[in-house]
Amino acid sequence: MEDEQPIGEAASRLRAVGAELGRCFLERSEVVEGALAALVARQHVLLVGPPGTAKSMLADELCRRIEGARSFAWLLTKFTTPDEVFGPVSLRALENDEYRRVTTGKLPEAHVAFLDEVFKASSSILNALLAILNERRFHDGRGAVEVPLLTLFGAANELPEEDELAAVQDRFLLRFVVEYLSEDWRFLRMLTAPPVEVSARISLDDLRVLQAAAESVEVPDGVLRSIAEIRAELGRRGVVPSDRRFRQGVSLLRALALVRGRERVGDEELLFLRHVLWRDPAERVAVDEVLREIVHGFDERLQEVLFQGRELGDYAARDWDSPEERARARVEVETKLRQLLRRVEEIERQARESGRSVAGAADARGELEAIRSGVAHPGPVGRA
Repeated sequence: MEDEQPIGEAASRLRAVGAELGRCFLERSEVVEGALAALVARQHVLLVGPPGTAKSMLADELCRRIEGARSFAWLLTKFTTPDEVFGPVSLRALENDEYRRVTTGKLPEAHVAFLDEVFKASSSILNALLAILNERRFHDGRGAVEVPLLTLFGAANELPEEDELAAVQDRFLLRFVVEYLSEDWRFLRMLTAPPVEVSARISLDDLRVLQAAAESVEVPDGVLRSIAEIRAELGRRGVVPSDRRFRQGVSLLRALALVRGRERVGDEELLFLRHVLWRDPAERVAVDEVLREIVHGFDERLQEVLFQGRELGDYAARDWDSPEERARARVEVETKLRQLLRRVEEIERQARESGRSVAGAADARGELEAIRSGVAHPGPVGRA
């Protein structure tokens, strides 16, 4: 990356903002991290949960820490008018036979916005909102104007069931289900915690530096192959995210890696797709299972092989009734340990073909060899 120092300094300031927000929002570490990555990737965040879970507060606190940023927040209902969101029609312009809005203080001029009950707006508001979310354009009178929006936070108590709202829902790349605090000690801490002073800040220029830098974050071929595997496996389970969601998801993973101080996207970033790939909350279990299997599947299979090897070592070390039984047990265990060692080699081969590595494979092989050596010679079975 070029200009490493400005990038590093901007990323450090952004992480300081995240740490400060983490002290404000208990049990919201992934939401906070996702919000920071969304700012860098210029994506939008949907928060689904009951009232009183600090959904609007997150957007407000985040905007307070961006120097020079303008914010906009509004509760949408079926009675909300476009004037309330986009600004009133200019009477002076009408005198000149022009139709345009006075957008001062409204959504078209905001860098960070929060729309509560976003799916309850009228179709006229939602249609204009689609262009702002996707194209960063607001169609005003005779033409379209660029808007400075970085990230829009939408909130809803529940997701819509109407098909006509699917397009709006799909524009929110990140989706979090937020609940009330689950741990009593965190609840008590929340009751007595003083307001957190704003000390960490980041500028709009910092964000522009990070947005440009995120485009250069490496996405290894193995990660891309894993994403293809995730897509295929989700399809077999009836979960079908849009192609656009996968493409934007890669940009988000780049931003997330940058926020975390990494030069390339890795497995831990891939797991963050659990907040990207579901549409209905019922799909979250399937998404989590697929991600865990593809990201950690080889490691889990390796641990299973190692566990079986330890059981075989314990079996061979039992007190047998006769030397003959002990000898037969040793032969049986040695045969099975050789099979387990071949399974370790097969797991490593499959991992390499998938562009992945298996953490601890060498240690597992060494422990299995130690168990095998202990079984083959007199004396107690040892473990590495």
